[in-house]
Amino acid sequence: MTNRKIPVAILGATGTVGQKLIRLLDGHPWFEVAAFTASAASAGKRYGDVVRWREAAPLPAWAADRTVLASTDPQAFPLVFSALDTEPARTIEPLWAGTGAVVVTNASPFRMEPDVPLVIPEINADHIGLIPAQRAARGWSGAVVANPNCTTTGLVLALAPLHRAFGVERLFVSTMQAVSGAGWPGVASLDITGNVIPYIAHEEEKVERETAKILGTLDGSAIRPAPVVVSAHTNRVPVIDGHTETVSVGFARRVTPKDVAAALRDWRAASDVAGLPSSPEYPVLVEDRPDRPQPRLDIDRGRGMSAVVGRIRTCPILDIRFVVLSHNTVRGAAGTTIQNAELLVARGVVPR
Repeated sequence: MTNRKIPVAILGATGTVGQKLIRLLDGHPWFEVAAFTASAASAGKRYGDVVRWREAAPLPAWAADRTVLASTDPQAFPLVFSALDTEPARTIEPLWAGTGAVVVTNASPFRMEPDVPLVIPEINADHIGLIPAQRAARGWSGAVVANPNCTTTGLVLALAPLHRAFGVERLFVSTMQAVSGAGWPGVASLDITGNVIPYIAHEEEKVERETAKILGTLDGSAIRPAPVVVSAHTNRVPVIDGHTETVSVGFARRVTPKDVAAALRDWRAASDVAGLPSSPEYPVLVEDRPDRPQPRLDIDRGRGMSAVVGRIRTCPILDIRFVVLSHNTVRGAAGTTIQNAELLVARGVVPR
């Protein structure tokens, strides 16, 4: 590595995830934010004048003074962070990849495309091996690399070490998802206050399909999905940040709660992944206290990048049940997007 920082652009910089990217990239040791994009209505204006800043930390002065570009007008950048909404991402991200940019995206349109890596670096960094096939098939010199849905991310962080150790065969998950996962302005206050909404559009299907892809294996130029059967129920609850999931898992062999706790505690990332600036020391933290994890107390552990697992015990229907909590806008969105970009630099996909 040299001391020169890589210039990057943020697509959809005015939204919730775009703002989180700006905060997390402020002072990043490898990346320098050189451009923001947003809709045509914001293009040409000062970022500080068009954004409704929702982060607790103040808007950095360098960001406030930046002139916003149009997302539909791709520029020459080696690396681009996409915080676009689903439908704009479907057409805009390929424009940037077509110019040679590597687009690391939090958006969903390309996650399940067979030639697009869906990556959590601690789990399946080798899936970036799809990139040559993607470039050949799509005729571009850039690439699109996606991170999963915020709910999938916390779940699979807990499952990955267990799948490797014991073989996950089937699981049932019920989620309690924070309102920040719906973006801004999100869920109307009269809908969510004192309430639980037992439906989040397309969320259950995302969890069920993405889990199998992430836990799958790279087989040449394709991913062979893991043979894991997932039943998901997703719910929106009146919590600001932090997705909590109650999980029951069936394994290929007999497993005890002690076995599960040990496998989670012992799990570490590959050395190059562990050394990335955004990687936490422990991808998963195990809680022995009977009333933890809790969003208010535990979402910022590992700088928001660690999943926290507690209440590990036997399940009378499957084998083991537990609770997992993750920070949905950090580990479940902007944090993993940045970590994926770091991985691509560390492994030479994006030159430095």
